[in-house]
Amino acid sequence: MESYWRKQTNSLPPDGNSEAAAPGAEKGNDVPYDVIVVGAGMAGLLTAYYLKESGRRVLVLEAKTVASGQTERTTAKITSQHGIKYSTLIQKAGKKRALLYAKANEEAILSYEKLVKKEQIDCQFARVPAFLYTRKEGTVLREEAKAAASLGIDATFTTETELPFPVEGAVRFGGQAQFSPLEFLRHIAAGFEIREHTMVRAVHGSQVLTDAGVFLAENVVAATHYPFRNVPGFYFLRQHQERSYVLALSGCDDIRGMYYGVDEDGISLRQAGDVLLFGGGGHRTGEAKQCGAYEALLEKAKYYYPDCREVARWSAQDCMPHDGIPLIGRYSVFTPHLYVATGFQKWGMTSAMVAALLLRDELCGVENPYRKLFSPQRLCVRAGIRDFLTDVGMSVKGLVRGLFCRPRCPHMGCELEWNPQERSWDCPCHGSRFDEDGKLLDNPAKRDIENW
Repeated sequence: MESYWRKQTNSLPPDGNSEAAAPGAEKGNDVPYDVIVVGAGMAGLLTAYYLKESGRRVLVLEAKTVASGQTERTTAKITSQHGIKYSTLIQKAGKKRALLYAKANEEAILSYEKLVKKEQIDCQFARVPAFLYTRKEGTVLREEAKAAASLGIDATFTTETELPFPVEGAVRFGGQAQFSPLEFLRHIAAGFEIREHTMVRAVHGSQVLTDAGVFLAENVVAATHYPFRNVPGFYFLRQHQERSYVLALSGCDDIRGMYYGVDEDGISLRQAGDVLLFGGGGHRTGEAKQCGAYEALLEKAKYYYPDCREVARWSAQDCMPHDGIPLIGRYSVFTPHLYVATGFQKWGMTSAMVAALLLRDELCGVENPYRKLFSPQRLCVRAGIRDFLTDVGMSVKGLVRGLFCRPRCPHMGCELEWNPQERSWDCPCHGSRFDEDGKLLDNPAKRDIENW
């Protein structure tokens, strides 16, 4: 299903140096690039942009087309407000790490604003407040407001919102932002070399093996949403994937702020031009047993906005790291020239900028104050042990069932579950998805289902 952003832009990029390579074409390069970025979503293209600005020769390789993955499925909130985050981080990771997390995300918002102004990008970028809200009990949000404010964020507790229903409490973050992501990337993607329809199959040292030949690079960045290499790194043991759903609605009252409900049935709202983005219905990938997510959202929307009309509907998939902090930096201690950006949770736009700036500094030999916080080599057992054990249990269950049942995921062999909502085969272990004919939709799998 086509997102509202894709309807806005139709195709990317309109001009520039993008080269669409036919699968199987015998091509490559003899002189190594300084950096090859794998993945032409927001994280990959921002990383390429800042590396090129720093004088590096960069190539972007994309399996499909620019921004065809999770970037076009975002609600495009640029915010340091990431759910009930800061009270949890202070408790589980310590105030020092929580402060670094807050500063990194606040700086990311400012970096978007500077880049939009510098490049004069018309992408509806606007500074707006962001709200967490609850309709049940406000104590947790009072604590979150206090925690965020203690870290220097403009955060206050309130019961006043623009929502069409009363709330028990809300946390207002000032100075946040929203934009049109594909309009933004329309400009950014025109500035450097991109090869679309070039699936990366493996990375061996300086060699990047693709369907279009072998490319050489001194360093490689995996910005593919979910990492494509299992060992070393073991990212399949460090995060799981979740899905959520969005409607674009016309005929609703305009709202200025961005809203995210923390209750189990909470909804997400933000204005995008003349439509309202209305989202919710999240679940772990592979656990959609019944149809009706979009219908349930539309029913809620009709209750609050009786005259609304559906313009578009789509779903998104998010990588959820166990300790709630993205994994950005060197892929593993055994791969000194391979880097990764993953685990953005539901806040991919802000985390993409954090990743781009951090990876630029890593690859250019510049010390970054956030390197240790986001390092994939960090050890933070206390913060993520519960989710780790849950994910291990899900993986073991899926692998065992995959020994006896079909279809199996080509990633690691887990049994796939049928998703009647989206008519897809989904992997409950690691989040790969396939259409009803077995064609690959979402990674970490790298090939279609075979031997049904």
